[in-house]
Amino acid sequence: MAKRFFWLLLLLPLALAGCHEAELRRAGEDTAAPLRVDAATPERQRRLLDEVIPRLARKRVVYVGETHSNYGHHLLQLEIIRGLYRLRPGMAIGLEFFQQPFQQVLDAYIGGEITEREMLARAEWYDRWIYDYRLYRPILRFAREKGIPVVALNVPMEIIGQVSRKGIGGLSEDERAALPTTIDTSDARYRERLRRVFEQHQRRGGGRSFDRFMDVQLSWDEGMAEQIADYLKRHPERYMVVLAGSGHLMYGSGIPSRVRRRLPLEDAIVLPGDDLKIEPGISDLVVVPVPARLPPAGLMGVMIGNHGDGVMIQGVAPGSAAASAGLRTGDMILSIDGTPVKSTSDVKIGMLDRRPGERLPLRIRRDGRTLELELRLDAAE
Repeated sequence: MAKRFFWLLLLLPLALAGCHEAELRRAGEDTAAPLRVDAATPERQRRLLDEVIPRLARKRVVYVGETHSNYGHHLLQLEIIRGLYRLRPGMAIGLEFFQQPFQQVLDAYIGGEITEREMLARAEWYDRWIYDYRLYRPILRFAREKGIPVVALNVPMEIIGQVSRKGIGGLSEDERAALPTTIDTSDARYRERLRRVFEQHQRRGGGRSFDRFMDVQLSWDEGMAEQIADYLKRHPERYMVVLAGSGHLMYGSGIPSRVRRRLPLEDAIVLPGDDLKIEPGISDLVVVPVPARLPPAGLMGVMIGNHGDGVMIQGVAPGSAAASAGLRTGDMILSIDGTPVKSTSDVKIGMLDRRPGERLPLRIRRDGRTLELELRLDAAE
């Protein structure tokens, strides 16, 4: 792997008086020690990123890592995308969190042909990714506003499930055709790093063998790398910002090296460093972003599951909004605020922007009767 520059922007209040943006340029030339710079606010973060984004803009691919549930990481990704777009608008954005068969859905959303809620339903967001869509919404809305192509990178979960159960070698011919023809297993450091992750997983009660775990990781990394390389070959006028979990990017041995194997290019890796063991060579740039949290979501306080052609309440939390409104286990949810409900995904989409204290009309079926109820939503603890 090519030697990587190693910079650190520490974007938390460290009271390092006298640090200026000019110091970033000087320290960026020195790979011996990472740079620590105070930036306690989003405004300061933007000023510091302005110092490094011109360097990133020279690359064909810029990888920006994340911990999926960390809102600050996604706001950092958005700031990098915005900065790069100002300098070089001919970008595409590659996303781990959409699976390849749903590319047409993404195209329709970015093109303004369908609404956000239609996109979430048709892309099966809450069945395939599960994380709160609000974490990613600012990025997708920016792409839609600017007409930036968005590329679904991930391998279908059905194939990953088969790999987990049978390994790559045990796939049927049709299943194997959904993965890249060439899957490189020669990187010993990649294998050793994954073994350490696997051992931690086993201590938490994981049941797979290491070979299955390795096959799953290879399927993800090779599958996403092929999507990136194929898109860039078809669109030589564009560069790509890739958003993916940091584990797929660190040390360049997951996705990045597998893209370069298919398409020689210059790239850069940016990782958020607030929950990362920072070591030389882990990336080109490590940023510890300003902490951020999503606004609290309104909650009903129920467990739900798909049942036949509808959604059944499988449990009601004592003292919750649902309990106060009289909901019971076994009730079927027919509609939320007048919108029909057919699946748990419909319920989650219907709850997307609900706030604590908001009143929510529900129609339910109980013992063959249709009832109208109203909940006053709880706050997440």
